[in-house]
Amino acid sequence: MLWIAVGKAVPNAASPDPFERGRKFPNACRIKAMNVPLKAVTGSKTLDGSLEATMREIGREARKAARAMALASTKQKNRALAAMAKAIRDSTAAILLANAEDRAEAKAGGATPAFLDRLKLDAARVEAMAAGFEVIRKLKDPVGTVMASWRRPNGMRIERVREPLGVVGVIYESRPNVTADAGALCLKAGNATMLRGGSESFRSCRAIHAAMVEGLAAAGLPEAAITLVPTRDRAAVGLMLTGLDGTIDVIVPRGGKNLVGRVQTEARVPVFAHLEGVCHVYVDAKAKLAMAKSIVLNAKMRRTGVCGAAETLLVDRAGADRLLKPLVAMLLDAGCEIRGDAAVQAIDPRVKPASEADWSTEYLDAILTAGVVDGVGAAIGHIERYGSHHTDAIVTEDKKAAEKFLTEVDSAIVLHNASTQFADGGEFGFGAEIGIATGRLHARGPVGVEQLTSFKYRIHGSGQTRP
Repeated sequence: MLWIAVGKAVPNAASPDPFERGRKFPNACRIKAMNVPLKAVTGSKTLDGSLEATMREIGREARKAARAMALASTKQKNRALAAMAKAIRDSTAAILLANAEDRAEAKAGGATPAFLDRLKLDAARVEAMAAGFEVIRKLKDPVGTVMASWRRPNGMRIERVREPLGVVGVIYESRPNVTADAGALCLKAGNATMLRGGSESFRSCRAIHAAMVEGLAAAGLPEAAITLVPTRDRAAVGLMLTGLDGTIDVIVPRGGKNLVGRVQTEARVPVFAHLEGVCHVYVDAKAKLAMAKSIVLNAKMRRTGVCGAAETLLVDRAGADRLLKPLVAMLLDAGCEIRGDAAVQAIDPRVKPASEADWSTEYLDAILTAGVVDGVGAAIGHIERYGSHHTDAIVTEDKKAAEKFLTEVDSAIVLHNASTQFADGGEFGFGAEIGIATGRLHARGPVGVEQLTSFKYRIHGSGQTRP
């Protein structure tokens, strides 16, 4: 099932949308994040033409902006990020009001608590977006970095140099902060960005985007460098997946399995993505109980709706007598439903039996599958069979067991004695991340500014010709 609501028009003058009512919030009227003006959309047509024509024009403008961004100086990009941080803070009231209306609409539509949590913005989360701009501003500019240099016997000097990818299309749902993270990271890496947020966060994304456009203008950068697709019509997603006549260089989907699966299946351009976050915590026989309890509780319950949330707990049979019951009781008492194998069910009558499907399910909720395995080798085998190559952790004081786990688990992120909820670009020092990639080509794990670049070879000669 596709993730974007069909046929919903952009709010008009009769809408409760605060921007359409002209309320007096800073930056609220700057909803024009591209050279193509934002248009209300009904069904598959804009008010002044076809959706396809509008999207193709957006693509052409983004391509022009990408050229300008590739040549922008570090100082200019940093000035834009600083201005964005200020504009986001100045627009806090408008952003929160827009988000409140998004959440009210989603709640009325039957959204789950986990979904509403992903959608929610509060003052702290808005401030985190502004702080994220400042962190990204302080990162080293990857563009122009010489990755390697060597001289050939004929005297030619060859350099491998980082350069931007071009136009990055980001298709996402529920989390409006992706608007800020993706736009800022792509900007720092010298790219243009085409953002397609979910219908459920449409107002929030527009409010955030308006502040980012103000930052671009302050730095003299093209407004089309960060474009927000101005429609809820899901046909826009299909058009982006075609590459829009070659104007989009890579697609990054952020959202549920249905969204990511569709993008991976239909995209005609490269994709950075993970399909699911079926993350595991394996508690080895030589784990410290206090540490295991702290890590397991955080990995599952800190935020159950993020892709780095643990979905499966595995406990070493050799340490089960000491470890299993306290861990299970702790989770149950914290409000987590546990679906377990026979050994886990025997520990507590509140544990429900786990089905075969449970072991490979990304719940994104306060539900956990738990089982007992015969040591680190069996844990690795279980993760290989049921996991999604996203993020997996081992808790142990046994260095050999930890090294075996870190070496043999085939996931983008593997941790020793740390929570899986560190699967986040900000926690890696990337400032933020545009997504987590579980593929094996170009980018893997958090996709930050460095991963949003490619490279080219520059060759310096002195008249050499090939014999």
